[in-house]
Amino acid sequence: MLLNKGTRPFSRFEWMVAGRYLRARRKEAFISVIASLTMVGVAIGVATLIVVMSVMNGFRAELLTKILGLNGHFTAYPIESEFTDYEETIATIQNIPGVEFAVFFVEGQVLASGRGNSTGVTVRGMNEENLEKLKLLHGAAVQGGWDGWDDSRGIGIGYRLAQTLGVSLGDQVQIINPDGAMTPFGTTPQIRSYPVNVIFDLGMVEFDSFYMYMPLEPAQDYFKMFTEVLRPGFEQLDPLASDEEIDAAYERINQATAAEIFISNPDDTATIRERIQASPIRPLILTDWQQRNETFFSALQVERVVMFTILSMIILVAAFNIISSLIMLVKDKSSDIAVLRTMGASRGAIMRIFSITGTTIGVIGTLVGTGLGLVVAANAEPLRAFISNTLGVAIFPPEVFFLSSLPSKTDPVEVTVVVCLALGLSFLATLYPAWRAAQYDPVEALRYE
Repeated sequence: MLLNKGTRPFSRFEWMVAGRYLRARRKEAFISVIASLTMVGVAIGVATLIVVMSVMNGFRAELLTKILGLNGHFTAYPIESEFTDYEETIATIQNIPGVEFAVFFVEGQVLASGRGNSTGVTVRGMNEENLEKLKLLHGAAVQGGWDGWDDSRGIGIGYRLAQTLGVSLGDQVQIINPDGAMTPFGTTPQIRSYPVNVIFDLGMVEFDSFYMYMPLEPAQDYFKMFTEVLRPGFEQLDPLASDEEIDAAYERINQATAAEIFISNPDDTATIRERIQASPIRPLILTDWQQRNETFFSALQVERVVMFTILSMIILVAAFNIISSLIMLVKDKSSDIAVLRTMGASRGAIMRIFSITGTTIGVIGTLVGTGLGLVVAANAEPLRAFISNTLGVAIFPPEVFFLSSLPSKTDPVEVTVVVCLALGLSFLATLYPAWRAAQYDPVEALRYE
């Protein structure tokens, strides 16, 4: 029966013919295998893109959470005078719109020594009130706890640092500060020992390996973060005054090293900076998290773009496979095309039949790849742990990638971009073979059958 010239595009007839070409028959087994492999290639490309982009998103988000969970969005350093008014400054900053909270601290570099092992660490002195504001740190204690921190006279260390020093809860850690007391023979190192009261696990190698926390007052005393001034009425001291009288004559004024400021919107640093600088507080130098980590996060962004571009080549190769498989299919179906043309099928109908055939391969591969990618991305860490345990090889070692687990965060927008990219390339790959099929002259095609 002759086909109606007025048959609408993408009619049931065109879908039926395209479906027949997709189903394998014995003499077309080779072409069917090529089409199946092409479908697998599209699926692998889509799944790989989704998994890699999800892991990189998770890696960036996790690093950002860890870094900003402890170091704050702004670090404020005092200038012009010593930071003795830290409590008043923090109270004023916390009243600025957009600021969630702020903490002050004392910080210094020391050499920590345990059971035969030593390493350089950063000591940060904080009181219990400020520690409670740092939810990430306060909830990371795996041994011991922060209760009664101000009166404990102990220290808190990361579990990796505890392993390095060979100490556990209750053991003594000796810390050595080269800036000690002045003697006639020069400066002598200051050496003190403190018990380990807290061992925490933040899940980030840098903080778990090189940070040590100490109550505020012992830290101020250890790093000499205080000044002593004569009380009013003691301008003239008796040279024969006792030690008790001398102590009573002097007032100790404690200092802090700097302050960390946490804001509600991490990307709103410019506005908050203007508000802080316009507030009636002491002069401060503000360094935001973007300035501190500009090189690191810029490198991550460049890596994401490069990885997306390189892995997109997998889908591009699969698209070329669609072209080759359709060209072979067109060559094999030349007589069928001629028959369809003599029955009244238009050139447009022939193009649509082969476009439907190739696009279906791409659509099925994209759907399979999307499902596979989402499943793998959602279970990235269990899969990593399983493969590492099975092969006995450390995959994504924390010493290199800074995190103790493999994070994953799927972005719906990026998944949509990947799906649209795969579908677009699959459709474009069908145009040339479909156009070639539509150009077949039925008389020439039947002559050589």
